[in-house]
Amino acid sequence: MQKNIFKEKEIKNIIFDYGGVILNIDYQLTVDAFMECGLDNFNELYSKASQNHLFDKLETGKISPASFRQGIRDISGLTISDEQIDYAWNKIILDMPRHRIDFLLKLKKKYRIFLLSNTNKIHYDFYLKQLQDMGFSGFDAIFEKAWFSHEIGLRKPDPAVYSYVLEEKLLLPKSTLFIDDSLQNISIANEMGIQCHWLQQGAEFEMLFDDELNFLKK
Repeated sequence: MQKNIFKEKEIKNIIFDYGGVILNIDYQLTVDAFMECGLDNFNELYSKASQNHLFDKLETGKISPASFRQGIRDISGLTISDEQIDYAWNKIILDMPRHRIDFLLKLKKKYRIFLLSNTNKIHYDFYLKQLQDMGFSGFDAIFEKAWFSHEIGLRKPDPAVYSYVLEEKLLLPKSTLFIDDSLQNISIANEMGIQCHWLQQGAEFEMLFDDELNFLKK
């Protein structure tokens, strides 16, 4: 697979991942926070590449935040409060740089822009508050449509989630660019004919464009 090659002139729609693309995140901070609570093997349960079924169920909305918190207590055998769990779980979330939001607002004047995020209700509530503190009512103030895995019951890299998104908004794969920081998510989308860009650590999606918001030649 060619991870960073797409046909610039055909792009009319851009689907963005959230964490690691627009929102800064750090998985290790959550691992460290849970280990401080006594979950010494938390790094084996949760990582960017692999997750225990408990986290998958939370991210697809199959269990509630309350059930998730109880599941953490059951796995650990520890008496941990809801507040401790939420604090540790949300440590993964860092900041949402304003320059990225401002750039998205510029892009939406030229392209149809969307958001597709693997997330859960606890994280969603946390960074929705971040967005509101920046003066936005919600994600629909920035994107034409935002899909969150815990709301639609599907998560990347399941091919069904890409089909769901394309069909709902009548998007042609060849005219749609998907930007994600996870190679496994990019790989499946690419197999379905969606144009893709793998945003690697430390890179900024703004660097794909020139001053007139055209894609830079590669």
